[in-house]
Amino acid sequence: MKRKLKFTTKALPVDAPLYHADHSRPVSRRDFIRQGFIGGSATLLSGGVFSLFATSNTAQAALQEDIQLLAKDIGCRFGAEGGKVPFICFDLAGGANLAGSNVLVGGAGGQLDGSITTGGFSKLGIPGDMVPGLDSTNFTLLNPSTNNDFVNDSLGLKFHADSAMLMGILENAGASIGNIDGCVIPARSDNDTGNNPHNPLYGIALAGGKGSVVDLIGSRSSDSGGNSMAPANLMLPELRPTKVDRPSDVTGMVDVGELTAILNDPADVTAVMESMARISHKKLKLGTLNTGLSKDEVVKDLVRCGYLKAADLADRFAGVPVDPLEDQDVLDSFGAASAEDLTDREFRKTASIMKMVLNGYSAGGCVTMGGYDYHTGDRITGENRDLRAGRCIGACLSYAEKVGRPLMIYVFSDGSVASNGMRDESAGNGNNLGGRGKGVWTGDNSSTACSFMLVYNPAGKPVLSSAGPGERRQIGRFSGDASVVTSSSPAANNVNLLVNTVLLNYMALNGEINRFTEVFGQHGLGSAYEQYAAFEPVIS
Repeated sequence: MKRKLKFTTKALPVDAPLYHADHSRPVSRRDFIRQGFIGGSATLLSGGVFSLFATSNTAQAALQEDIQLLAKDIGCRFGAEGGKVPFICFDLAGGANLAGSNVLVGGAGGQLDGSITTGGFSKLGIPGDMVPGLDSTNFTLLNPSTNNDFVNDSLGLKFHADSAMLMGILENAGASIGNIDGCVIPARSDNDTGNNPHNPLYGIALAGGKGSVVDLIGSRSSDSGGNSMAPANLMLPELRPTKVDRPSDVTGMVDVGELTAILNDPADVTAVMESMARISHKKLKLGTLNTGLSKDEVVKDLVRCGYLKAADLADRFAGVPVDPLEDQDVLDSFGAASAEDLTDREFRKTASIMKMVLNGYSAGGCVTMGGYDYHTGDRITGENRDLRAGRCIGACLSYAEKVGRPLMIYVFSDGSVASNGMRDESAGNGNNLGGRGKGVWTGDNSSTACSFMLVYNPAGKPVLSSAGPGERRQIGRFSGDASVVTSSSPAANNVNLLVNTVLLNYMALNGEINRFTEVFGQHGLGSAYEQYAAFEPVIS
């Protein structure tokens, strides 16, 4: 019989750094992030830029025809994009538990096939009397059509009914519930390192994801935009994500300088910027403008395009009132009555990312949340951090519903954790969930890792793919002792191929799975790669 622990110490605050006796001192940026020494640093600033991106904001007027023709002639892209499914990934740095205690996992038959033993569930932090959907004696399904057996299928993808992450998602997701489904991918990755090439953002842009201001954004100033690396073969310097984790990070992308203080009419600001673009074009054509580089036409076109984009930004944003967090849909998505109520730094960071992505100003964004290396010998620390991540995910889903756009969310972490079966019986109070009788997290364990996707479709519940064998909500499988079967899918033991599996699903949602081999020729998923796509298109 497993021992039960009675915890009398105070719960570790959700933003407190994690000190592990068996870990070396953090020495790199990624070390500090995963142990929570560095978190989101978003601040609430008066005079920010959120309202520049309200869905009601449109261009003051179309740019003059000669400006549009010049842009077309040199291949300079600007203006609204928004043709692909918006994409947001959550990088939970440190090795969060996702399998079992949050998203349910199973064997070859899918999430509830009954192949994981009680000992396996114990390793996943689930004691025998909380085993989801199964009779712990003979492992037969217990009325899987209900949610009374520790199974919750409110999101299509099945979660443990006592999942802290699910609690957070359901708290904020609002009316999006019912139009959501998802898929879990059992896949191991190394513990305690940001060197796993988990981040798929570059692939989103390569697959055609474009934003009208910037293509990719991330909450960290790293090459990937997040904590984990991006696959080296996908990285292109011109696609490097722009850092966004607070309103002030966005200001420079739409700043039209001091013209708005001099000119009262926004149309006058646009006209001035158009004139600057014309003058620079003429000087470049005559060869009189010293760019500091060669006079090669490629260089000239880049300079021209810079002026043209400045004119476009002025056209769309000059004279727009600048007042952060006045989008009531953003506030409502977090359950905040006013901007002053949205004080949590991770909420403000997520609000910045989701605002840009879901309004089409960026095609994809990465939210890094630190402090998920939570094997602290209790259950409380991890539960409360999972709850906050869930609230951020739920807010993104809610905001997608409010603006009427589809959304693909991808959640991953570097490695995972495991339990030795001891139970944390703390009940919790207030904002502290407590352990509620579940297994404490006692160490890192990469074999219990997984990633998962959620998809929101404003037109109705996403349709699962009929291509290939098996249950579409799970790609790959776990063994009876709750370890990833590394041969169960290409993604299971290769993080690069995990990213390619996610990109395959992104293209499938956009109705472009037939272009997958064209865009990602060396994808490594085999000739029958369609079997790893979980969804039918939500955009045709």
